[in-house]
Amino acid sequence: MLSLILKGTICRNNLWTERVVPVLSDIQICLTIKRLKHNKMVKYLSQSEAINVDKDLFEKYKFSVDQLMELAGQSCAIAIAKSYPLLDAFSNRILVCCGPGNNGGDGLVCARHLKHFGYSPEIYYPKETDNQLYKNLLHQCKENDITILESGFIKDKDVVELLSGFRVIVDAVFGFSFKPPVRDTFVPIMRILKTASIPICSIDIPSGWDVENGPSVKDDICPEMLISLTAPKMCALKFKGKFHYLGGRFVPKKLASAYNLNLPMYPGTDLIVSL
Repeated sequence: MLSLILKGTICRNNLWTERVVPVLSDIQICLTIKRLKHNKMVKYLSQSEAINVDKDLFEKYKFSVDQLMELAGQSCAIAIAKSYPLLDAFSNRILVCCGPGNNGGDGLVCARHLKHFGYSPEIYYPKETDNQLYKNLLHQCKENDITILESGFIKDKDVVELLSGFRVIVDAVFGFSFKPPVRDTFVPIMRILKTASIPICSIDIPSGWDVENGPSVKDDICPEMLISLTAPKMCALKFKGKFHYLGGRFVPKKLASAYNLNLPMYPGTDLIVSL
């Protein structure tokens, strides 16, 4: 048994001494192997499947939009903090770019949690909505002293100068419901995302990517991190970045079984798992 391989001997100054070799327990090893094997079988959703899964979460399992946004945004903040820890930071400033839909709402929640974690998020939200949920999320950010950048923040500015001092960009602009072309309001923000030299962390879908086929042109954004939500989408198979996490430790087992999601095992009490 692996757990029994705890001791060995070494020769030091002509004297044989024992040393203790730290190893994983049998249970830890088995769980790790099982998790690695299981993660390889995770299902990647088509656009229609992603829409239907969300529909079932809302209608059959009675989740509310704000409830799922809170879970998703918190998971994203945890993944970002895990991959870009404050201890290593030359800067704790994070630019959070939010779109008008659910993906943008996830970004607003993510920004709030990043603030609680000790980062200094700044939100660029060029098209606010009259939906009360989003108004509430934005209000919560303001009450937590998170800077809301003006709509003209990006316009006609040099990308290098614009991003100076930021460590990471959170891409929460478009989700799996996006259909081209990009509206004029979001052309400047897409220009930044496509040419940025600092890491981009995309929430669920890299903005502008086809949900199933991934990037369509050579200058589509290339995020360093992708945080898939609920279950990864087919476009994630084209992701070539450094970090890929899944945040979705809320999916009912019956729903996962119905769609054959084969969701990975989350370690311990973590809300995210590396894919």
